[in-house]
Amino acid sequence: MQRKALIILTLFLALMVHNEHAIAGHIKKRKIKKQFKHSIVLNDHFTGFALYDLDDKKMIWEHDADKYFTPASNTKLFTFYTCLKMLGDSIPAIKYVIRNDSLIFWATGDPAFLHSALKGTKALDFLKNSNKKLFFSTGSYTGDFYGDGWAWDDYNDDYQAEIDELPLEDNVARFYADKSDSLGVNPVYLKRYLKCDSTFHPKTFRIQRDFLTNTFIYPAASLPANFVQYVPWKTTASLTLALLQDSLKLPVTEVHFVLPDSAKIIYDANADTVYKHMLQPSDNFIAEQLLLVCSSTKFKQLNADSVINYSKTNFLTDLPDVPQWADGSGLSRQNLFTPRSIVALLAKILDGVKNDQLVYSLLPEGGVVGTIKKAYKTDNGQPFIWAKTGSLNNVYNQSGYFVTRKGHRLAFSLMNNNFTRPVGEVRDEMVRIITWIHENY
Repeated sequence: MQRKALIILTLFLALMVHNEHAIAGHIKKRKIKKQFKHSIVLNDHFTGFALYDLDDKKMIWEHDADKYFTPASNTKLFTFYTCLKMLGDSIPAIKYVIRNDSLIFWATGDPAFLHSALKGTKALDFLKNSNKKLFFSTGSYTGDFYGDGWAWDDYNDDYQAEIDELPLEDNVARFYADKSDSLGVNPVYLKRYLKCDSTFHPKTFRIQRDFLTNTFIYPAASLPANFVQYVPWKTTASLTLALLQDSLKLPVTEVHFVLPDSAKIIYDANADTVYKHMLQPSDNFIAEQLLLVCSSTKFKQLNADSVINYSKTNFLTDLPDVPQWADGSGLSRQNLFTPRSIVALLAKILDGVKNDQLVYSLLPEGGVVGTIKKAYKTDNGQPFIWAKTGSLNNVYNQSGYFVTRKGHRLAFSLMNNNFTRPVGEVRDEMVRIITWIHENY
């Protein structure tokens, strides 16, 4: 009898514990819902939210998570996952063949090639030291210089560099006040296109490029001390060839050959390093070029649409909602994703990498680095959130991972579209809610 009573008591206590967990989970779910219901900020526009438990592999709570939103730079998470599936440890820089005394090479779209931060030089050094006549086979890139749905009037802004098969130095010119207080430019080759225009009267000293050409004008005014401005240049095959020759200090001849299957590959930058430079500062240029690199591994041309369709067909068929995916960076408003699909993608990223800390190290880290460094505070000196932001006019989103004080690993996507209030108010409210969940769940 004592044994039977002990078994009954054990079952009773187990049932009570189970019920307590269920009730506690229900209460917490209700309290999370309450945070949204009573938020003045999040209820005057379109808001979608998905909160997913990575350990229990179940959705905790959703709010309009099946609705499509403009993701802005949350799109880079899709680019990142595609790269994880299609690229190896290093980024391919060029493909080449040697024919007698000639070296013929094709571009892969590699963003690291002479990049200001990534400083990819292995392909450049290979070409420089080859002792062969150099021939660059152009025409691999079949897209436009901008992605579908980009704002063309942003062409002078540094975040909208043009897309190119062989980008050099970020495809962005750096204008600056040199030691003699004169206006300098890097690459130096572009100085020939710099002109003073006495009819140009901006409110502050700045450089303005002609939309269709590489004519850069500046006002006839005093150059401010410590002046720096970054302006994308107009990509052309002839300019790429000129800049390449200037960097190599060797002649390069343009040709048009079909890429043979026997072509060899020169690899350059470490892939994780490139991903970090894309995700943490939200670099649009790197994101767009990486899609071309992915295309180069599967096709004999560089085409973003081809690789997007390939990724959707081969890697993303298990998402809850079919993504409307237009570009690599999120500059296009034609991109449309749902919060629950982004959360599913986040789970797929962790499942594929099988190293939470590695993934976290590539993303912006609250209170530490990247686009959410100043938004979140650490918890007693420890970061708890790693998330990608996405912002355009009237759009602000965050999607990523965070860990609660009780050790729950969560994935989330909180998307805000069509608000008219200052973006800072929306961001601060999102931070308040995510921090509250971290402290209470």
